[in-house]
Amino acid sequence: MSLPPHDRYGSDVLATDWRQPKNGRATEIDADLGLVVEEVTTDWCGEIVRVERDLGTVILEDRRRKRRTFPLGPGFLLEGRPVVLVAPTRAGPAAPTRTASGSVAVQGVKARVARASRILVEGRHDAELVEKVWGDDLRIEGVVVEYLDGVDDLGEKLRDFQPGPERRVGVLVDHLVPGSKESRIAQSVAKSPIGKHVLIVGHPFIDIWAAVRPERLGKKEWPKVPCDVEWKHGVCQQWGWPHRDQADIARAWKHILGGVRGFQDLDPALLGRVEELIDFVTQEGAR
Repeated sequence: MSLPPHDRYGSDVLATDWRQPKNGRATEIDADLGLVVEEVTTDWCGEIVRVERDLGTVILEDRRRKRRTFPLGPGFLLEGRPVVLVAPTRAGPAAPTRTASGSVAVQGVKARVARASRILVEGRHDAELVEKVWGDDLRIEGVVVEYLDGVDDLGEKLRDFQPGPERRVGVLVDHLVPGSKESRIAQSVAKSPIGKHVLIVGHPFIDIWAAVRPERLGKKEWPKVPCDVEWKHGVCQQWGWPHRDQADIARAWKHILGGVRGFQDLDPALLGRVEELIDFVTQEGAR
């Protein structure tokens, strides 16, 4: 019996996918809570306990209850197979019966023509938070919210606006505590001829970020940041969030704001102050 000829060079290596990794190619999967994955560069193995969609990160908790944060994307193993973790898709929301501030939601009502009166806040983040929680109420009442880029600009803004009986101004100030720069500015305005047409209220937080309950972000408390470190950068650093530049800070704020569903996620020290301002600029005579 003749034997088949011997191939001294073996089989054709190009006949198969010679580039395919040993464990197979990575497949894209949702980073669903409860999945146990391994991060390949650190060998950290843990359960997915949180996905920070806006930051593009995933938090894994190991069997010792220790947690680490990793970027979403490639570099993970699921049951020994390579995977690419992506944020789970969100389901569309149902029509709300309450506004974010807790008021009864009124469907199909057009926004009222804007009043002459205004609410001023210190910065863009303050304005975005007020809009998210009280936006529906403000549109029905016809109240516009503007931001100052810092309380130092308040005097100039008020001179340009010229408050009066039907042009009231409500002002929300960060870190309004006795002896602060903010409190001195507030006292100066209150004593001025326009003082009776301006209501300045404030909260005790160093920044509007801290008015969001830390539990909503999976934290026990806001970190203590040294005085020589810019507060927002210090928060991101201590929480393990990217903080190299303003783009990182903006993403961090987007993540924080995304965690706010409504008034229940804010500290009462802010809630009452905003409601007070809305009442002031909408009461009879304030058009």
